[in-house]
Amino acid sequence: MRFAKRYGDVGETKSDGVTYTPRALADFVADRIVATKHLPSGRAVRVLDPAVGHGELLLALLSRLDGPVEVHGFETDAEALAEARQRIAAAHPGARLNLRLGSFLDHVLDDFTGGLFGAAEPYDLIIANPPYVRTQIIGADRAQQLAQQFGLTGRVDLYHAFLLGMATVLAPDGAAGFIVSNRFMTTKGGASVRAGMIRGLKLLEVYDLGDTKLFDVAVLPAVIIARGTGAEPAKPSFSSIYETRAEPTHSATNPLSALGLEGVVKLPDGRAFLVQHGSLDNGGDPAGIWRLASDGVESWLATVDANTWGTFGYIGKIRVGIKTCADKVFLPKRWDRELELLRPLTTHHTARRFRPEPPNRQVLYPHHTVDGRKRAVDLAQFPASRAYLEEHRQTLEGRSYVIEAGRQWYEIWVPQNPGDWPAPKLVFRDISEQPTFWMDLEGTVVNGDCYWLTGEEELLWLAMGVANSTFIERFYDRRFNNKLYAGRRRFITQYVEQFPLPDPESSVARQIVAACRDLYAAIEDGPQPEAEHRVDELVWSAFGLPVEEV
Repeated sequence: MRFAKRYGDVGETKSDGVTYTPRALADFVADRIVATKHLPSGRAVRVLDPAVGHGELLLALLSRLDGPVEVHGFETDAEALAEARQRIAAAHPGARLNLRLGSFLDHVLDDFTGGLFGAAEPYDLIIANPPYVRTQIIGADRAQQLAQQFGLTGRVDLYHAFLLGMATVLAPDGAAGFIVSNRFMTTKGGASVRAGMIRGLKLLEVYDLGDTKLFDVAVLPAVIIARGTGAEPAKPSFSSIYETRAEPTHSATNPLSALGLEGVVKLPDGRAFLVQHGSLDNGGDPAGIWRLASDGVESWLATVDANTWGTFGYIGKIRVGIKTCADKVFLPKRWDRELELLRPLTTHHTARRFRPEPPNRQVLYPHHTVDGRKRAVDLAQFPASRAYLEEHRQTLEGRSYVIEAGRQWYEIWVPQNPGDWPAPKLVFRDISEQPTFWMDLEGTVVNGDCYWLTGEEELLWLAMGVANSTFIERFYDRRFNNKLYAGRRRFITQYVEQFPLPDPESSVARQIVAACRDLYAAIEDGPQPEAEHRVDELVWSAFGLPVEEV
C-alpha cells in the first residue's frame, strides 16, 4: 500500500488500492516549503519528488515558484509517470523535466553514497509523499537490505529509507516537505530514522495530523518541514490535531485550516478536533521519541516526576503472551475431548478493567519448569494429549523453524516461562480507547493478543489502579504523543514500562491498593462506577495533581 502523491479529493483511489493525496494537503506542504526556502541565484532551481505518482505535489510546488526550474523525479509506475510528465509540461512549459522511470533509492545509493565519480548535484527543494510499505509487504530480504544500506534498525518501512535518502540528497541551503506516517515519531522501529533526520536535516516544523482522516487508509499522517544542514539551527515547532469529544471554542472549514487555531475546533461535518502547538522535544536524545512540548505540558510532567517513586518497568519485565504459530491446533475455539495438558487461557475477549470475565478458552500447553528452566513435557506421561498432537503432527512439523531451533516438534513457538503463570499477573490489551488493565489471580496462560507483567503483588495492585486511571490517559498523551483513530491508544511495552508509580509506602498508595482489591471483589456482582471513580481520584492525588476531565 502507498499513501502517495496523487491528484483529486480525499478518498479518490485507483483499483489497485493506491490512495491519492488531497490537493489541499499538497498545497499546504508546498506553502510551508516556500515559506522557508532560500533559493539559489544565477541558476535554475533543482526540484525533486522521489515518488512522483501523477505529479500532484510537484504541480503544487511549481505553481509557487518563479524563474527557471529543473524538475527531477522518480516513479516505478510507467503509466503514472507518463501522466505526470504530460500534466507538468502542460502547466509549466518552461520547466526542464528530468522524470525517470526507476527507483529513487537506487539513485541515492548509486549517485550520492556509492558513485564512482563523487556525489551528484544535490536538490534545492524536495517535496515528497514516499511509499508506505511495511516489512511484511516488502519482504524480509528486501527489508534487511534496506536496513544495511541506510543504517536502519527495527521494523523497516520503505518510507524510512526514503526519509534518510532525501536527507542525503538535499542541498545544505535547501528546503523540503515530507508527508509520511506519524508512526516513526514514537516507535522503537523509527529510532534510527529519527536520529538520521536530526543529524541530516535542520528540522523546522512538525505537524502530527492524527486522526483527521485526510486519507482513506488506516494511516495517521504527519508533515515534516526541514532545511538542509547549512541552515541556522532553530527549535522545531510541533503542532498536533486529534479528534475530541470536548466542546468546541472555534470553527474552521477543514482540518488544515484548523491548524491556524488553538484549542477545540469544530468542522462543518460535525467533528471536533483538539489543536495544540508547542515545540519538538526528544529528551535530548537524537533517537528519542518526538513529542509536543509546551510550558504547560512541561510543568505538568515535572509535577508527575516529582511525585514518582518508580515505573512499571521496576516491577518486572513486560511480556507479550504466547505465540503458537499453530493456533488451530493448540487453541481451537472449542475442544471436543478432555486432554491432560489443557490450561485456561486469557485473551482480549475476556478483557475487563480491574477484573476479567471468566476465561472461556483453553490452550494445550506442553511446557513446564524443571530446576527453574523451561522444558517441553514428556508426552509419554500424557497419552491423551500425545494422541491429539500426533493427529496434527504434519501441521506442527511444518513449522520447520521450531525444529531447526533444536526444539521438539510439538512445542509452542513462544511459550514464555511456565513458572510465571501461577503467579498474580497484571494483564492488559494492546489497543483500546480506555485503558483496560486487569488482575489475573487464576493462573491462566496469557495469549499473544495481550501483554502481562508479574512481580511483587502489592506493586501490581498499585500499578493496576494507576493504569486504569484517567491520569494515565493524560500522561500517555503528553509523554508519548501517539494516538490512533477514534482516540484509541497503543499500550505496548515501550510505553507501559515508563508508566509512573507513586511511593508504595505512602498513605495514598496504600489507599489505592486497598481500593483496587475491594473493587476486584465487588466487580463480580456487576459494574462499580463509584468505586472506579474513587480509585481515579486517589491516583490523581498521588501525583500531586487535581483531577482533570479527559
